[in-house]
Amino acid sequence: MTAIASPTAVTTSEEVSSRTRLRAVLASGVGGVVEWYDYFLYGTMAAIVFGPLFFPAHDPAVGLALSLATFALAFVVRPLGGVIFSHIGDRVGRKKTLVATLSLMGGSTVLMGLLPTYDSVGIWAPILLTLLRLVQGLALGGEWGGGLLLAVEYAPRERRGLYGAVPQTGALLGLALGALAGSITTAVFSDEMFLSIGWRIPFLLSVVLIAIGLWIRKQVGETPSFQRVQAEETKAQVPIVETFKHHWRAVIITIGTKLIETATFFIFATFTISYATNTLGYARSTALNAVLIAAVLAVPVMLLMGRLSDRIGRKKVFMAGVIAIFFYAIPFFWLISQKSVPLLILALLIGFSIIWSSYGAVIGTMFAENFSPDVRYTGISLGYQVGAALIGGPAPLIATALLIKYDSYIAVGVFIMIIAVISLIAVSFARDRSGVDLDS
Repeated sequence: MTAIASPTAVTTSEEVSSRTRLRAVLASGVGGVVEWYDYFLYGTMAAIVFGPLFFPAHDPAVGLALSLATFALAFVVRPLGGVIFSHIGDRVGRKKTLVATLSLMGGSTVLMGLLPTYDSVGIWAPILLTLLRLVQGLALGGEWGGGLLLAVEYAPRERRGLYGAVPQTGALLGLALGALAGSITTAVFSDEMFLSIGWRIPFLLSVVLIAIGLWIRKQVGETPSFQRVQAEETKAQVPIVETFKHHWRAVIITIGTKLIETATFFIFATFTISYATNTLGYARSTALNAVLIAAVLAVPVMLLMGRLSDRIGRKKVFMAGVIAIFFYAIPFFWLISQKSVPLLILALLIGFSIIWSSYGAVIGTMFAENFSPDVRYTGISLGYQVGAALIGGPAPLIATALLIKYDSYIAVGVFIMIIAVISLIAVSFARDRSGVDLDS
């Protein structure tokens, strides 16, 4: 007969101290910043230097396309990383898994900063770069779900949307740090020195962020939801099997809902940089700074949107944002095509800081609320990472291909509009469990 622990053996999210809860949210947010800094730094460098350094070609557009292809490749393995690490997270614990993913991500990033280029070792340069990028994809596949649950599973039910928005801001702050590092190094070094040594510095500095992130995460215990699963001995033997058996509908909804969030994020954060610099003639530092400004200002907007979802529901906030991006997709590209720096910044402020933040803030919490605690890590990671693999990583590559084929940003705008419709249909089938007990 299975022994069931008494209810008093487990501390619920409502009973934990404010200090413990704050520590958990900080660990979630800071760890997320480090992970996404490493991940997005690659995207930034793929857009501006990896083409000529690792994928030299007679046509610069071909080199850029190959560089962005390696950026997209990591998304293919993210679902695999999600399955591997979420299995550990649902069986062993959220905390241990997050320490492992952070170490793996950080190590691969530092090694990137030490890689020889194509001129030095030939074909081995792109091979090694691609392998390290795949390691990053595996690590992030497991990181996102655990980082989100660290915040959500500690949150009081009436503020779960706000708490769930915090790890989502980690992506923005990580992107901002990556853009800042790229902006500073491009400003400090000449073009020749930047291609030689300047681009490496942001990768090597990652070791400092990793140390800080690991120290903070080791101060946090397991979440109340996982403690309950342990105490009641209700762990799923094979979480992914249980997920497909009992939560397949929620996984499909999660995948479809994720598409617009991930597609527009990487259009704004990665494709816009390459399009603005290589096609429209903006200075590299100008494009990087515009993304940096938009990412930083999006942080308070996300927190406000998360809090708003606690009041009116996640689904309403999400759908409002997706409808807005449907109508804004083409005007966004029209604004930046005017070759005006103020309009470039304005375009990103509206699209990235406001519209994307509305659905980006609530998507994680909404996913977590639709899976039971024994398979929650697996369920959200699988749906999230499959959605990201389908359209997130390939989005900059698809946008570049559409731009080359049709020689017009209209095609890219229509692509975003189609994705928005798909996500609206998917989220219409989701349940809104705002304010409901997370583990009921």
